[in-house]
Amino acid sequence: MRSFVEKSCCIIFLFLLVSQVLYPVSASKKILNPKKPCKRFVLYYHDILFGGNDLANATSAATANATTLGNFNFGMLVVFDDPMTKDQHLLSRPVARAQGFYFYDMKTTYNAWFAYTLVFNSSDHKGTLNIMGADMMMEKTRDLSVVGGTGDFFMARGIATFKTDTQQSDKYFRLKMDIKLYECY
Repeated sequence: MRSFVEKSCCIIFLFLLVSQVLYPVSASKKILNPKKPCKRFVLYYHDILFGGNDLANATSAATANATTLGNFNFGMLVVFDDPMTKDQHLLSRPVARAQGFYFYDMKTTYNAWFAYTLVFNSSDHKGTLNIMGADMMMEKTRDLSVVGGTGDFFMARGIATFKTDTQQSDKYFRLKMDIKLYECY
């Protein structure tokens, strides 16, 4: 009986080995087409920095002040809970909230590093998108990475292209965000 079991195991092993060589099982590799995202939409990010007397309107606050190293807010850390709208109007109904932080990380020019989550809870979408990366503010457009998501955006990956739409001193700015997802499940 033992020899029958040994022969059977040997035959099964050889069968599996041959089948792997002839028909390899591999993860299906997606070919990403940068001209055809699987999902694309444009949102507007509105940031109102707390200035000491505008508690009702502020959507962000500096939690670490800028250092004296340069004239570009180097070291300043801002935490935010900003409305995201489908159009440029601050008072339009938000379709999501941008919740996270950015900090100024260059001494020689304005540059910030963002890490935040878009929290969707509307009739159009439910779930989150996680976005992070460098915002080189002096560039006309900047790309940040979409590194994941939940709900309608489960494990999404892609690019969020920033374009400064308007800026009013250090207190208010609006970004146009063109979000292109290349991995959608």
